[in-house]
Amino acid sequence: MPITPLPLPAGPEVLESLPSLERALTGTAPIHPHAPDTTPQLRDGDLPADLAVAIATSGSTGTPKLSLLTAANLIASADATAERLGGHGQWLLALPPHHIAGLQVLLRSIAAGTTPVVLDPGGITAFALVEATAGMHAERRYTSLVPTLLARLVDDPLGLEALRRFDAILVGGAATPTTLLDRARSEGVRVVTTYGMSETGGGCVYNGKPLTGVAARTGADGVLELGGPVVAHGYLGLASDAFRTEGGQRWFRTGDLGSVDGDGRVHVTGRADDVINTGGLKIAPRIVEEAVLAHVPAVTEAVVVGVPDPQWGQTVALAAVTSPGGPPPGPVPDAGVAEIRDLLRPHLEPAALPRRVHVLAELPMRGPGKPDRTAVARLLGG
Repeated sequence: MPITPLPLPAGPEVLESLPSLERALTGTAPIHPHAPDTTPQLRDGDLPADLAVAIATSGSTGTPKLSLLTAANLIASADATAERLGGHGQWLLALPPHHIAGLQVLLRSIAAGTTPVVLDPGGITAFALVEATAGMHAERRYTSLVPTLLARLVDDPLGLEALRRFDAILVGGAATPTTLLDRARSEGVRVVTTYGMSETGGGCVYNGKPLTGVAARTGADGVLELGGPVVAHGYLGLASDAFRTEGGQRWFRTGDLGSVDGDGRVHVTGRADDVINTGGLKIAPRIVEEAVLAHVPAVTEAVVVGVPDPQWGQTVALAAVTSPGGPPPGPVPDAGVAEIRDLLRPHLEPAALPRRVHVLAELPMRGPGKPDRTAVARLLGG
């Protein structure tokens, strides 16, 4: 059966698409969710018998691919999510619905038999969130947010009041700073960090622990692999050795570096492709970003990339967004860079200290909540 393109508008109009999404979950009417202003190009390829959704990846490692998620994948994801969170409930959609995290809000709502409340992700305010949560009357209430939106809402008294009304707030799309998690939780916000991707039906590791049925391991090179019923069939029209089946279980090689401890808890260091090689030493950008957010005053968002350097091969470069009253957008002078390095010196090895810093008004993004590291590297001289 052919895949039907399905434009999903951002905003309450998306509710008109719920019947199509419900048919897709039967495995008999596959769809390709996409933004209304795009024209999808669907290549030919073998399709699984119960295909439900062909969903675009974020394209963080190049051209976006279409992950083939079956009805069984998505039902397993919805059931495991409900089990971990304490039961099915009503969801609030605050993310673009054509990306996997937003789409899953709609699909989990269908699985729960509830109607989601929808906000336009382009214009979410604290007051709008308060109004939306006031209209949610199910026993349990959930939503999914990206870290930048969570940070903005936690800083607003009205936003904080609305956030406290949720039984769980899934946060993903990018690494969530520990400082933000600690603050939100100390204010009574029930934040659940998620890890996953389009190829696993979205988040399948919650607060570091895989959902029921999901397995996690690392390969010999330290790259994380996820297995279980949520792993996609593959990519549309594209062979990939990232997917394989072992002992009847489907596995996906994520491309992320990390580890799995003795209790089965997953720790993600960052993408293998993003590692910075400076002076023969390998630096994980995420470690530097977390240190910057924790120890450099006024920095609210940080992305670290490697840029070419004639002496070191690559050098560590920092793009930062600052709070009001912080340094203006533009390159930070040498004296300012030295001050930042001094602040970070007790927390990072010498090779990881940034040698170039640039303040941005906002970070370039690729998909909801995902910094565009390629664009950042270009801005910083990569």
